[in-house]
Amino acid sequence: MPRKREIVKKFASLINLLVKLSKILPSGFYLRLLKLIRNHDNYLAMLVRYICLKNCAKSCGNNVAVFSNVYFYRLHNLEIGDNVSIHPMCYIDASGGISIGDDVSIAHSSTILSEEHIYSDLEKNIKDQGCEFRETIIENNVWIGAGSRILGGSKVCSGSIVAAGAVVKNKVESNTIVGGIPAKKIKERKRV
Repeated sequence: MPRKREIVKKFASLINLLVKLSKILPSGFYLRLLKLIRNHDNYLAMLVRYICLKNCAKSCGNNVAVFSNVYFYRLHNLEIGDNVSIHPMCYIDASGGISIGDDVSIAHSSTILSEEHIYSDLEKNIKDQGCEFRETIIENNVWIGAGSRILGGSKVCSGSIVAAGAVVKNKVESNTIVGGIPAKKIKERKRV
């Protein structure tokens, strides 16, 4: 079975034409379409989701694969690079801005946030204190393991791996593997 990347390369000119033609409709149409086809699991649905991202996201690179049951919020604050895959059951809320670089793989059931609750006033209920927007950055060549949580204000630097189930709260240094709750350095990736 051919890899999706090979299929995209083969039909690149057709895909680019469809993206250009799709610009005639408003972004609201594509936001509704994205919700409508969220549960569909086939190549055609992936193409439609890609076209929706191209029309709604702040920026969207080439060869972006969004699998079924991915939930996006505030797409207008989301930047995605080239060769990115977002696997099933992910939740991405770009309220405070999310930037995802090139060659990033986000495994299933992962969450990426860009805001967090304010909780400093002891006289008020936490739910009544509002939220603070905090930009989240995922640089190039990053693997986000299954079930990971990347919290608002985090930065995952190039070449890093976030182990399955990890909760990232701050910065993950380049070429580092982190895991746990909260995520801590497990080891560094080195040249072979």
